[in-house]
Amino acid sequence: MYFSIVIPVFNRPDEVDELLESLTRQIFTDFEVILVEDGSTKKSDIVAEKYKKRLSVTYIEKPNSGPGLSRNAGAAKARHDYLIFFDSDCIIPENYLTEVQNFLSVHAPDAYGGPDRALPSFTTVQKAINYSMTSFFTTGGIRGGKKAMDKFHPRSFNLGVSKKAFDAIGGYGTMRFGEDIDFSLRLIKNGFSTALIPEAYVYHKRRTDFKKFFKQVYNSGIARISLHLAHPGSLKLVHLLPAAFTLVMAFFLLSAIICPYALLIPFLYSLLVFVDASVKNKSLKVGLYSIVAAWTQLFGYGTGFLSAVWNRLILKKGEFKAFEKKFYE
Repeated sequence: MYFSIVIPVFNRPDEVDELLESLTRQIFTDFEVILVEDGSTKKSDIVAEKYKKRLSVTYIEKPNSGPGLSRNAGAAKARHDYLIFFDSDCIIPENYLTEVQNFLSVHAPDAYGGPDRALPSFTTVQKAINYSMTSFFTTGGIRGGKKAMDKFHPRSFNLGVSKKAFDAIGGYGTMRFGEDIDFSLRLIKNGFSTALIPEAYVYHKRRTDFKKFFKQVYNSGIARISLHLAHPGSLKLVHLLPAAFTLVMAFFLLSAIICPYALLIPFLYSLLVFVDASVKNKSLKVGLYSIVAAWTQLFGYGTGFLSAVWNRLILKKGEFKAFEKKFYE
C-alpha cells in the first residue's frame, strides 16, 4: 500500500520544516507528501523545495478557506490509494507508517485515527496543554487516546482514510471548526468503518500559549452544537461535561464570597490535576501549568458550548464562531 500525506499549512514554515524532517526518517518509505499553503503570508515554499531531493513533495497554493477545504485540495492531487492527514504542528515518529501499514494489512478499516503525545523538547505550556487534551480528568478520555464510546471518530491532526471512502462522501465539508468530527460522522453514516491505531501516535505541539488555547477550545464548544444540528443524535451526555463543570465551578467560586469553604471543591480538583500531571510528566512545573491548562480547556469549551446553546438552540440564530479570523493560531 502507498500513502499520500496531505498537510494544510498557514503561516508555519518553521513547523513544516520539523514535520518534513521527521518524515525523512520514516522506516516505511512508500509515500508522497502534498503541502497545501492556505493563503499564508509566511509561506513554506522554500521549505518544501529544501526537501525535494529527500521526499516526494508537491507544493500547492490556494486562497485561504480553512483546513478542511485545504485538505480537499491536497487530496485532489493525491496519486495513491490511502490518504493520511497531519496538522502542520506535528512531528512523526520514524515507525509511524510501519505501524499503520501493519495494522491496515490485517484489519483494513476505511479510516483510522491515532493519539498524540508530547516530546521532552516541548515547552512547559505545550506539555501542560497536551496533558489537558489527553487526560482522563479533563476531556482527554473521549478524544482519541483510547477506544471511543461507540464508534471511533478520528481527528484530522492524525487521520488516515482510503481514497475510495474520501471521494464517496465528498471529502471535508465547509465547517471551519469541528470539520474533522463532521467528516468522521459522515463516514460512519455512509457505512464506512473506522478504527483507532494506538501505536500510530504523533507528537503534537498544539497551541503555544493559553490565550490561543482558550480560543481553540471555545470554538470547539460552539462547534459541538453545530455538529448536533448537522447530525442529530451525535450529541452525547459526555459532551455536556465541560459545560456542567463550568456551571458547577462557577457556583462554588461565587459561593466562596459567602462561604470560603466553597473553594474546597475547586482546590481539590486543581490538586488532583497537579498531582496527576506532575507524576505523568515528572515535573512539578508542568503540574502547576497543567492546572491552568485544565481550567482553560474546560471553561473555554464549556462557555463556548453554553454560548452556542443560547444562540443556536434557544434564540435560533445561524452558525457563528467567536474567534474566526485566526483559527489556525
